[in-house]
Amino acid sequence: MNATACGAAPAIEVAGLRKSFGSVEAVSGLSFAVVRGEFFGFLGPNGAGKTTTINMLIGLARPDAGTIRVGGIDCTRNPKAAQSLIGVVPDESNLYPELTGFDNLSFCAALYGLPKAERTARARELLAAFGLEKAADRRFGGYSKGMRRKLAIAAGVIHRPEMLFLDEPTTGIDVASARQIRQFLSDIHRAGTTVFLTTHYIEEAERLCGRIAFIVSGRIVREDTVARLLDPVKGRHLVRIEWNNRAGEMCARLAAAFPELSFQPEGPGLVRVESGEPVRVGPLVRFLEEAGAEVAEARRLRPSLEDVFVQVTGLAAGALGREEEKGGHAA
Repeated sequence: MNATACGAAPAIEVAGLRKSFGSVEAVSGLSFAVVRGEFFGFLGPNGAGKTTTINMLIGLARPDAGTIRVGGIDCTRNPKAAQSLIGVVPDESNLYPELTGFDNLSFCAALYGLPKAERTARARELLAAFGLEKAADRRFGGYSKGMRRKLAIAAGVIHRPEMLFLDEPTTGIDVASARQIRQFLSDIHRAGTTVFLTTHYIEEAERLCGRIAFIVSGRIVREDTVARLLDPVKGRHLVRIEWNNRAGEMCARLAAAFPELSFQPEGPGLVRVESGEPVRVGPLVRFLEEAGAEVAEARRLRPSLEDVFVQVTGLAAGALGREEEKGGHAA
């Protein structure tokens, strides 16, 4: 999809972007555009090239080839040219552990030229927005991981940037912090901020983004709105069945007994069942139990971006993270 087709001005334009590290090509000729005010997701497994791409967009790495325009400014030769327009939240915090939360935000605001009164008010405003008022005078080094991530996002938006770049913002943090971060991102997006998010969490991308690019091995393999990406899996009926003991060859036996259904093993004692018609779970559970399996769970699933990702890339579903397996992020 051409992001500028609707006539909206592009916030980010990338053409032919390439970056190699030695003999490894991390980014292989990426081209895409992000419309102003859009929430755009870069979804792919770890090692797909997401961080390398975002580092080139924000000026931390120079491309080997290709062009980058941010806010209409050509950043290819001068990566810092659009610095005042963007906010950045890296995957690892770059704030100072010896400074307090308040002092870190005040320092970041000063770097962007905010007057003292404004930076004090803005720091207090953001500390309150993330529920960090009581930790304002504590050293950043003593914050929990969730608190550190929230303060890093506050630092990234301290100057009210037109565009915000986030690299895996909720990876490895607690459920409450992840939920609060998502709500904040939704709020600033509704207020007009363009958001560029990299993630390997399928649910996060589907929940937050209006348009998504799948990136695998440094290449975009599919790019479209979430609604259009989900079109191919509408009307599909899915069930996931898990059994406690590791009865061997069960998928093959299920497929022979129920040829009208599709069975995809997802691990030992775990199978995904798919059909164009509603799946009758009872006969499947009875078949497994009669074959000696102790069924632990049989759960109906909603078709999601995971199904689209598997169809488009041919990669196993486990190539992307499920948030509930990463500390319960499915808030």
